Amino acid sequence: MVATKDRREPKQSSVASAGRWAKGYYQDHPKRSLETFGRQISMGGQALSELTVDIFKRKFPFQEFVKQCAFMANVAALPTLLVAIPIAVTVSIQLGAIVGQVGATSFLGAANGLGIIRQGAPLVTSLMIAGAVGSAICADLGSRTIREEIDAMKVMGVDPMRRLVAPRLAAAMLVSVLLCGFVVFVGFLMGYLFNIFVQGGVPGSYVSTFAAFAVANDLIVALLKALIFGLLTAIIACDCGLNTRGGPGGVANSVNSAVVTSALMLFAVNIILTQIYNTLFPTELV
Repeated sequence: MVATKDRREPKQSSVASAGRWAKGYYQDHPKRSLETFGRQISMGGQALSELTVDIFKRKFPFQEFVKQCAFMANVAALPTLLVAIPIAVTVSIQLGAIVGQVGATSFLGAANGLGIIRQGAPLVTSLMIAGAVGSAICADLGSRTIREEIDAMKVMGVDPMRRLVAPRLAAAMLVSVLLCGFVVFVGFLMGYLFNIFVQGGVPGSYVSTFAAFAVANDLIVALLKALIFGLLTAIIACDCGLNTRGGPGGVANSVNSAVVTSALMLFAVNIILTQIYNTLFPTELV
């Protein structure tokens, strides 16, 4: 009987350990992820509400908004340019090889231009917004949080959502749209120059084929994607910054979490928006 009891105890101990591990894993990952997602949705709705109300009541802090726009543009403009140029050249090289194999070099302008507008510009914008703008927002708010500036604002009756989050939300959306338009211009220009001077293309054919296939909806959808990317990035970055814990090391962890989460979210949203657009507005052959 003693031997039987000894055999049962390790088995029960293993089951209990597995149960504790499963409970701990649920607490640390799925539950925390759902709580964070819900908190971000709540904060985003509150920030948008504050933004709308303040604009109509003329209480919106425009000085902070302009300051954040200048800061975000200064942070993201040069990296966006440096990324947009090689992306446009790479797209031109790959598409040039493909259309050359099928004998459709005259349609390179349409393929290259549409590729940049529909996917290249939104993806470059999402990377720059998540990497440059999101990290800057999170680091700023995270530093304020660990210095207890946010708590001090609440004690003095100043709403951080209205004073800090709403202007950054509006600035991120505006800067995202401007960056997307900038990437479209730079990408198309670099693709055109590369095709003419390196690939030996015909200028008139490149422009005419692009004009024949491109429509205004392509640019509108790209800018709309950028607007949504800026909104999501600002919400995630502000949430991570305002919930920073653990001193300077916590700021670094919050920035890393904000950048990774934003990048994953933006790529997923880009896929969803692209699929919806292609379903509602299928490409028509001319």
